[in-house]
Parts: sequence; C-alpha cells; structure tokens
Amino acid sequence: MRINKYISETGYCSRRETDRLIAAGRITVNGETCAAGAEVDVGDIVKIDGQDIPRKEAPVYLALNKPRGIVCTHAKGVSGNIADYVNYPVRIFPIGRLDKDSDGLILLTNDGSIVNRMMRAEHGHEKEYAVTVDKPVTEEFLTRMSAGVEIMNTVTLPCRTYLIAERVFGIVLTQGLNRQIRRMCKELGYRVLELRRERIMNIRLGSLEIGQWRDLETEELQGLLETLGGETFSG
Repeated sequence: MRINKYISETGYCSRRETDRLIAAGRITVNGETCAAGAEVDVGDIVKIDGQDIPRKEAPVYLALNKPRGIVCTHAKGVSGNIADYVNYPVRIFPIGRLDKDSDGLILLTNDGSIVNRMMRAEHGHEKEYAVTVDKPVTEEFLTRMSAGVEIMNTVTLPCRTYLIAERVFGIVLTQGLNRQIRRMCKELGYRVLELRRERIMNIRLGSLEIGQWRDLETEELQGLLETLGGETFSG
C-alpha cells in the first residue's frame, strides 16, 4: 500500500498532507527516511517525527458554520486556523476550503479516507451559495452567470442561479476554482459584499448559527457516503 494511503487511512491526516510531510523528511519507514510514493507492507514500522502514528480515533464528521476571518487549514502556524477555532478534542481537518472572507458551511473530519474521496469527487458535486452584491441583481446578470464566465483563462462551467432579494442571489456550482464566485461577479461588473455557503451535496447549513458546529446526522452521513460510492456508515 502506498504510504500516503496508509497514513490517510489511520485518520492522522489526508494524502495531500502526508505528501507534504514526506517532502519535509518527517516520515520514516523502518528507520529510513521515507521517499515519495513509497510502499508499506504489513509489519513495517512507520513513524512521523520519530513518533508512532496515534491510534485511529472514532470517526468524527462535523458541519461548521465558519465565520469570516477563519482560515480553512489545520496548520498550527497559521493565525486563525480552523482547527484552533473549533478546538475539537481530537485532531480534525477541513474537507476542501472556504475563502477566509466567506462564511458558511464547511465539513471537518478525522477520516482521511473521506477527505480523499471528497477531493477526487469535488468537480461534479453541488455546492450552493447565497451571495450579496453591491447593486441590484438583474435577469441578465443571472443568465450570464449561469451560462459561464471567463475568468483565470478559462470559462466556468454552466451553473444554476436564482434571485433571493434585490441584491442577493443564489448560485449552485459543480466546480471549485479559486475565489470563483467573486471573480465571476467582478467580471460582470458586480462586487461581492457577503458570500455564504449554504449546502455541500446533501448537507445543508440550515439553522446552524455562525461560529457553531454540529455532528452530521446518521442519515446525512449515509447519503454523503453513498453519493461518494463508498461504504455506508453503521454508527
């Protein structure tokens, strides 16, 4: 089994984070510094920073209404990182990202396998947002947004848009380019004042207060895992 898959399945961190640890020379296998792409066999002794990998904790799946100003990383050296903000009793990390200047739904977990599956599947599954802009939303604006907008040397995929209030609209994306909604609006002459993510796939923000988090309900988690094509949750 590849080392990054092995470590992610312990729940310690994601494959991507494992690759960063390998590049930094912090992982050893049988006392030797691990190389990228290394294979691990049963009986091999894998350590991080000279310490055994902690035993896998019970799986944790959280929904957080992230406030603006919080950064979606669990890196301790980053001010305002999401792990310190939640201060959960076991190590957790965010699934994907939500811009520092945005608020709304972000999922967190200690289950490295679901992080990997979500990241592989993120281009194609729906994420829904409510966006407040600096001037009235027109039908033309909604139509142009939904058809695709040229940003970052590419044209965004078609999406669904709808009017919420005079200066507020909803948008459902199936891709996640960097600051995509803000860039799309700017290209069409609008400035985003507030951006809130309301839904990730079948998980909705609902009445969760800003800054608060909750455990995913069993039915929510079942639906999420089934959509990702993995094993269902029996807890």
